[in-house]
Amino acid sequence: MALTRRFQRLPRLGIAVGLTAIIGAGAVALQNGRKLGYDDTPFLPGGKWRVHDGARPQPRIIDPGTSSTPDTPGRPPSDAVVLFDGKDLSHWTTDGNAPPRWKVEQGYMEIARPGGTLVSKEEFGDCQLHLEFATPNPPVGVDQGRGNSGVLLMGRYEVQILDSYENQTYPDGQCAALYAQYPPLVNASRKPGEWQTYDIIFTAPRFDGDQLVSPAYQTIFHNGVLVHNHTALIGAMTHRALAKYTPHPPKGPLALQDHGNPIRFRNIWVRELKGYDEP
Repeated sequence: MALTRRFQRLPRLGIAVGLTAIIGAGAVALQNGRKLGYDDTPFLPGGKWRVHDGARPQPRIIDPGTSSTPDTPGRPPSDAVVLFDGKDLSHWTTDGNAPPRWKVEQGYMEIARPGGTLVSKEEFGDCQLHLEFATPNPPVGVDQGRGNSGVLLMGRYEVQILDSYENQTYPDGQCAALYAQYPPLVNASRKPGEWQTYDIIFTAPRFDGDQLVSPAYQTIFHNGVLVHNHTALIGAMTHRALAKYTPHPPKGPLALQDHGNPIRFRNIWVRELKGYDEP
């Protein structure tokens, strides 16, 4: 209570000075070009920076973009690699490096016949992926035959796309499943034809020669709902088999699977993830 009364007596323009005096010795002023933070605090474990170290690199400033609406895709963050902005397929090839044959219209791309799995020209390791998709309306088929596709990180680690609105299948193959490994924590699917979102945080596996040092991890939000929380993958995508790891380079392409259903995609972007103090 005494501290609260002391704050109340501080002049409006002298709050910063008052706070410094109250906090105690070692505080460094925040104005007039002086150093930020503190220079007498303990060092953080395993690093060169002190607690509240004002000399530590400032986080990069970015434009965070905007959120999507049902009718309009949002604007990506300013530091994102935009793989599809509704205009063309210039960032993509298909299986066998053939020119992409998917249909592009009205701001989205759609799996067409003949199609083929799309593969990004850019490659990524640790990353944040955002994409939006819509399954066909009216729906056709049941089980795995209804709105089936998938997004594969590094071309290997699949997050299933499926029309799972009032359509049951094996749980590790439904929408937002880590295919053949883990079902989503909940089924957050929207109705057929409605735009849905994936926001995926992917940590690539680490290898030392032929040995796996650390598995891949995925944290996934489906339509804004957490469905995987830093889940360790068993290995690369499989069907009717147990997943396993095979050594591969630290970066790989993104792939959008053609499973014979006319799935639509829009607003696909990727942010490469770096450490706290990396530029």
